[in-house]
Amino acid sequence: MFSGYKTLFATPGALRFSVPGVIARMPISMDSLALIFIVVAVSDSYALAGALSATASVVMALATPHWSRVADRIGQSAMLVRVIPIKVVGLSLFTILVLNEAPVWSWFVTIILAESMSVNTGGLVRRRWLHLLSPDKTSTAEDEQDRHLVNTAYSFEAIMDEIVFILGPIIVTACATTIAPAAGIISGIIFVLIGFPLFVMQKSTEPPAAPKRIVDPHPAVIRNKRVQAVVLATTLLGGFFGSIAIVTVAFTEQRGQENKSGLLLAIWAFGSGIAAIINGTIKWKLSSASRFLIFLFALTLLSVPMLFTHSLGWLAVALFFNGFAIAPLVINAYGVAEGAVPADQITETLTWVVAGMPLGGAISSALSGQIIDRFGADIAFWVPLGFMIAACVATLPYFNTYKALIGYPRARD
Repeated sequence: MFSGYKTLFATPGALRFSVPGVIARMPISMDSLALIFIVVAVSDSYALAGALSATASVVMALATPHWSRVADRIGQSAMLVRVIPIKVVGLSLFTILVLNEAPVWSWFVTIILAESMSVNTGGLVRRRWLHLLSPDKTSTAEDEQDRHLVNTAYSFEAIMDEIVFILGPIIVTACATTIAPAAGIISGIIFVLIGFPLFVMQKSTEPPAAPKRIVDPHPAVIRNKRVQAVVLATTLLGGFFGSIAIVTVAFTEQRGQENKSGLLLAIWAFGSGIAAIINGTIKWKLSSASRFLIFLFALTLLSVPMLFTHSLGWLAVALFFNGFAIAPLVINAYGVAEGAVPADQITETLTWVVAGMPLGGAISSALSGQIIDRFGADIAFWVPLGFMIAACVATLPYFNTYKALIGYPRARD
């Protein structure tokens, strides 16, 4: 049953880049929550915290595809050594300014500086797996086993993502509530300083750089209909993720149990992690596009129960089962987009799959903050459901694209 995972772990050099990749991307589950804790502690305003989170998310959405394109052109390591030091400086300045109650405009300036240096670490790691397991990126009958291993690798990284989203909120909540509000951001910086140097050191598994083609250049990734079909939906999916985080924090705070918010988000991620493990063991007969649509609608339906939860216990149950659809949905989003482009555009393409999520999260964070301040957290659970419904509707303009993908005769994952 787990033979795919055994083969994966036996791949030379695989875990030496995957484990540092997990450490390096810990802040993706920490920074937004850490920002909420420190800003609310200083300003007592969820609206301001939502606005800052929204600003950070918009900048991140613009920055990550750019840096992934740079990674395709000059190599992952060369890109990271230019970007990560500035990211650390920006986050450090933001923390200092907030703690010293500097003018609010300076908070926005420094968070923009920090997030403009954001990289999609998960995309970099997945690109390395694809480089090791399917170097020529084919999907013919002869390499069907390789395609299954790619699916298993994506599932494994989804599991690692869920570990990140289980541990990250717990670490941030513990640091921010028991040490100091700023400790959450500082802990994220520490993970960056440990994970990225270790990742950069793994030269043997780094995909080769692909300088820009002057003759017969490839069209821009985002102009590809198949990529667009995924990106529009996942952008709105990001709104779902962003709103769940801030609404859950407010939900627990209004009940005097703010220290439980990290645990609730960890339970949510745990449900997704279980689904990721199962997904990696299955040799699917359905195409990635079919699976993507199935899990998109499943996640929408599983978001309804949160409207009727009025205690932490029932919210924990609702979040746990909601998480069952998340990992398979994201895994298959990668699967749909990855096959749409040539090898020297894959890192950028993998990043586009999730690049829009911060943008959706920006809108939902700001909206959720306003609704929480005015009507309370219970009503604010309509925001994530609304974004999931919108994500389903967003697939309709690409009906013909999905129809072709579902019926496309290719080796399945």
